[in-house]
Amino acid sequence: MLRNAILLGVIWLLAGCSSAVRLMPTPTLFTTDEPGAFTGVPTIAESTEVEVFYATNRFPVGPADSRYYSRVRSNQMRVGVATLRIGDESKTVAALRAMSTSAVEGTRPVLSLTETREMAALDASGRTLSGDLEAFIACLDQSLERAGNRELLIYVHGANTDFDRATAQAAQFGHFMGRDAVVMVFAWPSAGTLLRYGRDVVTARNSEAAFAGLLQQLSSRTQAAHLNVLAYSAGAMIASPGLARVASAPGEPGSLRLGEIYYAAPDIDFPQFVDNLPRYEDKVRRVTVAGNLSDRALSFAQWRHRVSRAGRPNLADIGPDERRWLAEASGRVGLDVLSIRPEDLPGLPASSHSFWYDHPWVSSDILLKLLFHAPPPARGLSPNRTETDVAFWTFPPDYEQRLPGVVGGLAEFR
Repeated sequence: MLRNAILLGVIWLLAGCSSAVRLMPTPTLFTTDEPGAFTGVPTIAESTEVEVFYATNRFPVGPADSRYYSRVRSNQMRVGVATLRIGDESKTVAALRAMSTSAVEGTRPVLSLTETREMAALDASGRTLSGDLEAFIACLDQSLERAGNRELLIYVHGANTDFDRATAQAAQFGHFMGRDAVVMVFAWPSAGTLLRYGRDVVTARNSEAAFAGLLQQLSSRTQAAHLNVLAYSAGAMIASPGLARVASAPGEPGSLRLGEIYYAAPDIDFPQFVDNLPRYEDKVRRVTVAGNLSDRALSFAQWRHRVSRAGRPNLADIGPDERRWLAEASGRVGLDVLSIRPEDLPGLPASSHSFWYDHPWVSSDILLKLLFHAPPPARGLSPNRTETDVAFWTFPPDYEQRLPGVVGGLAEFR
């Protein structure tokens, strides 16, 4: 009975996860009264349509120019371009721009997938099976060249997410990063329903090799200066071991060109996460782990897996040597631990799992990290330490007031 009660409670809590994706609240970065301070941020809302690249190991249904990607896992990787519209056809660019630069209350527009254009299919070794991979790479490179900094953000979604939802989540961050940003979603075959969470866990683990192969392909074939990764929730079950795998593979030093790695509420066994970190930490620009210790979804995941999650860690789950390494690593430049404390963030629900896009302060901090590659103190965060000497960062009460000065000082990180 207790097991069923807990499961039903979490289903009620996360019922909205399978609903349509609405444009996230405008990051505080864009709602300041001093817009001149943010001249380094790309212009947003030049169109109500957003394009994102995609790579997926979902089994396809339908013609290549109008694919439906199922929840069944395929042994092939398919790549292409997805087009999404923000709002319905009556939404104007001017209205979207106004909504994207102010803290206007009210219903946010839905992001709808309007078109998929599959361009190539690859086998597990990276060999092209159909389509034109070179045309896809050329299209990606053209976008990277227009972006100026030639950086590609790869979004790895969580469980309970179908293809449409995955592309919409990626597109909204692409929208607020500016239309010069280049975003790709790795759409692994989640079942799209919380009732199949156990199946999603197995599927995520079986998608690790495909993700590692994608990183290798993008590093060797594209002009991307850096591959940045944003992994949400169960997406960490793919990104963390996938990064460890690809970083351990033979190759020239620096050939992977890995950049910022950001874990938002990571749902992965904490001991496994700590074990993976040393294998790739020195091969990336920076690793950030953001977690809410009151995250109810991760509390359920911990109950199910019988071990704490990386986004809600219990240091008792790792040994003394690992605890010492983590304390030392958290004090280095390469690893940042962010504690998302509801008491620090106005209006954040105590049990929030989606804080990284639901709260305007946190989404602002992610954008600053991705756009400027700045460390936490330069982004206006406050330093802290646990009793076991693990360094972590929090949002100060005057974060919103600090933002204009923070962004004004970030030019050196561009």
